[in-house]
Amino acid sequence: MSEARALVKSLFSLTKPRVVVLLQITAMCAILCHDLIESNKINRNTLEIMFIVFIGGYLTAGGANCINMWYDRDIDPIMIRTSKRPLSVGDISPQKALLFGISISIIGTLWLLEMANEVAAFWALFSILFYVFIYTIWLKRTSVQNIVIGGIAGSTPPVIGWAAAEGELDLAFDTAENFIDSIVNIGGYMPWFMFLLIFLWTPPHFWALALYRSEEYEKVGVPMMPNVKGKERTLIEMKIYTILLIILSLTTPLAYQEQSNWSELPNLDLNIFLVIVNSLILSIWYGATVWKINTEENNDENNRMPTASHSFFVSLTYLAVMFIILVLTSSNYIINGTIISTVFILYIIFRKRGGKE
Repeated sequence: MSEARALVKSLFSLTKPRVVVLLQITAMCAILCHDLIESNKINRNTLEIMFIVFIGGYLTAGGANCINMWYDRDIDPIMIRTSKRPLSVGDISPQKALLFGISISIIGTLWLLEMANEVAAFWALFSILFYVFIYTIWLKRTSVQNIVIGGIAGSTPPVIGWAAAEGELDLAFDTAENFIDSIVNIGGYMPWFMFLLIFLWTPPHFWALALYRSEEYEKVGVPMMPNVKGKERTLIEMKIYTILLIILSLTTPLAYQEQSNWSELPNLDLNIFLVIVNSLILSIWYGATVWKINTEENNDENNRMPTASHSFFVSLTYLAVMFIILVLTSSNYIINGTIISTVFILYIIFRKRGGKE
């Protein structure tokens, strides 16, 4: 019995539960935004879709992580951060890990295909294949842009969640144009806004950590921006991504429009003005931490670069609060939601400023 429990614990650990749960939270936010925008209420169907997407999303993302650990079993034992993973310490065989990863990936995709729709299942399968073949096998050990391009896989959960909430969505296979249209036109700009938000957030978030921990990757032959291009070049690219995040925040009101109205700019009333201001304040607040990073400073007693470490942790708060205000503002797109979001943002910022910088 103890051996069975140990095996289950190891298999569960292979899925990277903390990371996968965070990914599924973004999918849950997309579902909430969808139903609040469409009907201004959360009902039993909303909760059912959230359950379906969470299960399917956990299995598919967890399966991709299992396969990733199987492939990286040669370098994980060497790095401190990954040296205690089940495959690194020999708690489970590579064959079992690979079989488990493939199995739950297939089960998760079929689950979404049966319980949600074809488009949600497609994006889940796409994220698995992209993460395994494009990121893990191809880019991770060959390109300094591994995190940037690989971030596409981690940006898909909101698209999966929104597609599932949309209801009956089928893939079109008659022409390439219709196929692309069937997987992209899923009822709104909101899921793609969320996709872009995660995609643009990933490089400065991860590189802030890499600025003072990339030596481990260098030791195992994984090219990271700081140890290949240098810290200054890394910081320049981080700043570019924060500028893009600020620009993206200006399009926040479009996230609450019907897909057919993408080309039409909304009238600038008080509500829309507050939505833009909320997103701008939050993005500028996070961006400022990136611009304050000092690449010349020494690591502290915890072997962290203080300004980079601060930016890394603020980035986590930034993404979480951005998704929270997207949900709050989705409630019939009414001014109450935007005012609550404004108060919430100010509370978070001043609370952070009052704490340890």
